[in-house]
Amino acid sequence: MANTIRASTLDKFEKLTRLAKERDGSQLVVFPEGLTSEGRDEFIKYHNAAVEIPSPATDRIAEVSKATGVFVVMGVIERDVGTLYCTAIFVDPVEGLVAKHRKLLPTACERLIWGQGDGSTLPVVAKKFQSSVEPTRTVETKISATICWENYMPLLRTYYYSLGTQIYCVPTVDARETWESSMRHIAFEGRCFVLSASNRNPDNVMINGGSLIYFAGPTRKPEDILTADLDLDDIVRGKFDLDCFFQFKANISP
Repeated sequence: MANTIRASTLDKFEKLTRLAKERDGSQLVVFPEGLTSEGRDEFIKYHNAAVEIPSPATDRIAEVSKATGVFVVMGVIERDVGTLYCTAIFVDPVEGLVAKHRKLLPTACERLIWGQGDGSTLPVVAKKFQSSVEPTRTVETKISATICWENYMPLLRTYYYSLGTQIYCVPTVDARETWESSMRHIAFEGRCFVLSASNRNPDNVMINGGSLIYFAGPTRKPEDILTADLDLDDIVRGKFDLDCFFQFKANISP
């Protein structure tokens, strides 16, 4: 079955990625949950609009990543034979599609249409970025992705903390004030940077944006790019006070 994702969706992805690179010098961008989904009112249309991984749609995303030099974390609706998954893909500007994460536990009515992910797609991707302070130097970091309400699963967060995630990406559709508190909590708990990208309904119905980076945002403009410079030494400073996974592990070991 051919991928029928609308060209306009990929065009918008390319426009925003290029703007983030050219205007702000971004090296990594995070897009919301299910960005490539279309036609929620009819399951057949929804199913046909989902993307296979890999596919021409993911090839197009990889082409934009390569052309701009931007690492992409993007929420998609994945189709695997007869099952759909809420998935986040990791696209490297040099290596292309390098990993994916399937949402472990769809919530509420999502369980009617999305399958469950499992432990086989829980990557933490190592990536070197150019230092904004010393352009001749590279900085290695670890990137993870956790989708929407699976961020309320403590053991999943702990798993990513145990692998040393530093840039904790969150494709989501949650726009409530309580979500902002949750993202702030994860940043402090995991001693990591949290990049939460949310959709915004054009008529401000149900989904009101709220993309944020701790510590920046939220933004609730109809279409916006939120940018921040991340100092990875802040993670080291934070772990001077608390390294929740390894201190917890040491305290409970026999």
